[in-house]
Amino acid sequence: MTDVGSNEGDEMAESQDARWLARAVELAVDNVAAGGGPFGAVVVRGDELVATGQNRVTRDLDPSAHAEVVAIRAACRAIGDFSLAGLTLYASCEPCPMCLATSLWSRVDRVLYAADRHDAARGGFDDLEFYELFARDRATWSTVVEASRTDDASAPFDAWLTHATRVAY
Repeated sequence: MTDVGSNEGDEMAESQDARWLARAVELAVDNVAAGGGPFGAVVVRGDELVATGQNRVTRDLDPSAHAEVVAIRAACRAIGDFSLAGLTLYASCEPCPMCLATSLWSRVDRVLYAADRHDAARGGFDDLEFYELFARDRATWSTVVEASRTDDASAPFDAWLTHATRVAY
């Protein structure tokens, strides 16, 4: 026996997902027309649009101004919290490692995307390369990333742990 109510709910959720992904793709296409990169994102709570983002890397001279990060920043300002628990991020393309990490830090419940890292690579973007880079030993990276521990390296964390009014995240 099939649970019709469940199927209807799934179909409605899929329809909502398709709607928000289409909006993210539309933002990406519009951004290209305006001289920006081909990336768009929206943050949604239920059926409410909370924030949008478009790639602003070249416009703002900011390598971190990816559409997902822009949308997450705007959503946090809109709701007045650094946690986006209960919200969904829709992106026109699979989030790069930075955007995926930002999504995890923001605590969104879901991340859905349309195009993938292979589509981005075809467009000349480094997403696929960065995913592959993080799978390799750091010694093989072109950028040197190494620890240089100082005597007071743990002082910021000691201060954090003893700060009575810290806001945990």
